Amino acid sequence: MKRLLGAHVSVAGGLEKAFARGLASGCAALQIFTKNANRWQVKPITDTEAAAFGQAWLASGIGPVMAHDAYLINLASPKDDVWEKSKNALRDELVRCAQLGITNLVMHPGAHLGTGVEVGLARIRTAFREILPDSPPEVRLLLENTAGQGSYFGGDFAHLGALLEAFDGNRFGVCFDTCHAHAAGYDLATAEGYAQTMAEFDRLVGLEQIKAFHLNDSLKPCGCKVDRHAHIGQGTIGRDGFACLMQDQRFVEIPMVLETPKGDQDEMDSVNLALLRELTVGTKL
Repeated sequence: MKRLLGAHVSVAGGLEKAFARGLASGCAALQIFTKNANRWQVKPITDTEAAAFGQAWLASGIGPVMAHDAYLINLASPKDDVWEKSKNALRDELVRCAQLGITNLVMHPGAHLGTGVEVGLARIRTAFREILPDSPPEVRLLLENTAGQGSYFGGDFAHLGALLEAFDGNRFGVCFDTCHAHAAGYDLATAEGYAQTMAEFDRLVGLEQIKAFHLNDSLKPCGCKVDRHAHIGQGTIGRDGFACLMQDQRFVEIPMVLETPKGDQDEMDSVNLALLRELTVGTKL
């Protein structure tokens, strides 16, 4: 079966422009921002924009499209004003996804900013309980694992398990980021390390929770807790590590998108995707 490989692409000039960019790089799946990722407030999506997006998607033949939420959102924030803004912003992101027919929204769990793990997790759970009842039920939130820098949640797989176990599985899942996992201390560079990492994820979260992947090599070493993406095969995960993932038949139907450096003319998406396709050929795990 053909892998659902793709990349995060720009929507500059209009949301529908994402598909031409994806096709130019050979994408079978996409990730986009539906709004400026560094601003709280943006203009709503019009019916005309949504229709143009849907028509371009259908014409492209591209498969799954996921969205990534704004970087400002922090549902674990102890600051009431930021917490309220974050809840409102995430609710708006869910609505925007529904308008575009996008059913998976990737989000970072947040950072507790010194208040502690349990307090921060409780803050996130409370926010979800407030947001979900009046948000589009067809859009699922995918919690992304992180590099574990500072007070950010998600560097420990147990954080994801603790959040997911409290909610209906139909509304949640995980987006597994390879660079983030490796940087957080989960070795993905060898077959043994890969197997141990996936076994640990299965124990703490459940492999069935993985609904998407971000495919990024790590510029920094395993356990550094620093999030620096590198081209596939050119970081500390390396070709062998990505070969393990690409040949793992458990994930053959899961969309996988690049968030690697693009190059001057976005040419590196094509290069990275070609290498990933090459690495799918080999001994099946």
